[in-house]
Amino acid sequence: MRITGISTHVVGTPWRNLTYVLVHTDEGITGVGETRMLGHTDALIGYLREAEQNHILGSDSFAVEDLTRRMKYGDYGRAGEIVMSGIAVVEMACWDIKGKALGVPVWQLLGGKVTDKVKAYANGWYTTERTPEAYHKAAQGVMERGYRALKIDPFGTGHFELDHEQTMYAVSLIEAVRDAIGPDSELMLEMHGRFSPSTAVRLAKELAPFKPAWLEEPVPPENLKALEKVAAKVDMPVATGERIHDRIEFRELFESQAVDIIQPDVGHIGGIWETRKLAATAETHYMLVAPHNVGGPVLTAASLQVGFTSPNFKILEHFNDFADAEIKKVVKGAPQVNPEDGCFHLSDAPGLGVELDVDAAAEFPQQRAHFDLWAEGWEKRNPKGDQ
Repeated sequence: MRITGISTHVVGTPWRNLTYVLVHTDEGITGVGETRMLGHTDALIGYLREAEQNHILGSDSFAVEDLTRRMKYGDYGRAGEIVMSGIAVVEMACWDIKGKALGVPVWQLLGGKVTDKVKAYANGWYTTERTPEAYHKAAQGVMERGYRALKIDPFGTGHFELDHEQTMYAVSLIEAVRDAIGPDSELMLEMHGRFSPSTAVRLAKELAPFKPAWLEEPVPPENLKALEKVAAKVDMPVATGERIHDRIEFRELFESQAVDIIQPDVGHIGGIWETRKLAATAETHYMLVAPHNVGGPVLTAASLQVGFTSPNFKILEHFNDFADAEIKKVVKGAPQVNPEDGCFHLSDAPGLGVELDVDAAAEFPQQRAHFDLWAEGWEKRNPKGDQ
């Protein structure tokens, strides 16, 4: 089954653009992939336009490994975020095509299920005033929807350091959230690579009484020695990996044993099969996998294919019940969190089990989306200031 072309559809919001790619074949079966770029959407579309001519057109849609390797290495350049994201959207669309053609879900093609459900954690839920009272109420709302886990960055615009007053305020926010969700729900602590090692360690100790499920990206991702320094001094699991865009670049992270949970983004690291390979390597290092997932329903569906087939898969991030919840309507069959147990449940639908509604997508045109984690009020995810 040969690929006859691709088409791109950008779904826009003020703070993020989601890029959907449809891969078309000569037998009339179409697959869909998705990624989210921050400030690089046009660059991604430009790359895909060239890759379509150079690598994609005429390719066997079933030969996923061959196509992704040619896209990665065939231009004789070092693949970064844009190229690996372009590979990812085409790759997951090819898996979708293959599953549809064979009448089976993608997870069945990856070796079959090891679980019937994947736990979800909420993000994007604290788009409110940055006060303990507001966060307490918002966190209660997350629990009322059936979630058993959520994530939060309470550190404002912190960068390298955080003074005593700001530290105590961040502690008050986490105290309020823990009170709202109770002792049994998981609370993931996000640092967004903000801090120096000493600050990250100090903050981790201040927040340890609230039992964080993990400490995420405590230092900027470029310096592995800094991460090792933090991991040696904190008494909680450390997670990182969303800004690593090549499976091979995880090698030193595995060797260091500096993290307990890796967080590849399926939409940035080359797709479903690359993530599944990475999960297998993580398993040999006794590490868990919890993919970064700040995209829409197609990216969620793709991430779940890895989740249902990976013994060391911990949990999956989910934005779409909170930030930009209205965009769920652009995809038919969007995965839903079961309110009875806070999990995504196994689907037997062929392929990824989702379909892009092109007409619905057109209602959300591409925007000049901007998301600055160092700007006051970033947590509201409303850069135009009309909230």
